[in-house]
Amino acid sequence: MRLDPVDVIVTEEVWGEPFEELATRRSVLRRPAAWSSRDDLAALVSRARALVVRNRTRVDRELLAAAPELRIVARAGVGLDNIDLAEAAARRVVVTAPLGANAVSVAEHTVGLALALARKTLALDAGCRSGRWDREPGTELAGRTWGLLGAGATARACGRLGGALGMSVLAYDPYLDPAHPDLVAAGIELAPLVEVAARADVLSCHLPATEQTAGMVDALLLARMRPSALLINVGRGEVVDEDALADALESGALAGAALDVRVDEPPRPGGWKGSRT
Repeated sequence: MRLDPVDVIVTEEVWGEPFEELATRRSVLRRPAAWSSRDDLAALVSRARALVVRNRTRVDRELLAAAPELRIVARAGVGLDNIDLAEAAARRVVVTAPLGANAVSVAEHTVGLALALARKTLALDAGCRSGRWDREPGTELAGRTWGLLGAGATARACGRLGGALGMSVLAYDPYLDPAHPDLVAAGIELAPLVEVAARADVLSCHLPATEQTAGMVDALLLARMRPSALLINVGRGEVVDEDALADALESGALAGAALDVRVDEPPRPGGWKGSRT
């Protein structure tokens, strides 16, 4: 029996007043865990005219083929690497996302992570709670260098905040011209990947997961970084080789790291990707 089409199907934890209002005028089906089962997902999208996802729903060729009524995919977020854009275009399915909408929010989060690492906030807090009174001053970021992997809207917002802290800002982005007005306005200098890694006191990753970026931050690139440097990943987990990062941290070849994203999400408790347990 063929079920009636549904105007909007939401396959992840994305909800709020706009959806409540939309549901008064259109048929809206909320299934926030649907992304976890490909069979359930395919059955759902076979009825969908519009699909709302975040980053866990893989909108690939197979899923698009299962959705003959689909007209639009709305991504609640800025990364589009979980959506097959070429296949969507071939099927005349519109893909939309609020590009740049959360750039300032992510940039503030990135700077907060850098400050927490540089000032050893978590370690000192844990020590104080356990009865110690460690008075380590940590490291000032002023006068140091912030390196950006990627120079999109989020990275540029991060660069502006780094500049406000008195840091010089470098970026690696092979798709932008050094004279791009947004880079000039943010005071960001473009440089080759290895140079950015070698000069950065803080290196933050703002890259999507693609064939070109997978494993970009590997053992070789980490070895180019200063032992006093900090690594922050707010892009995609696949960009960083987590085993190589664990080795660098354990050997003292890198001073610290903060991972807002992981290869496995949620990660295994206490474990690293691969052989780490």
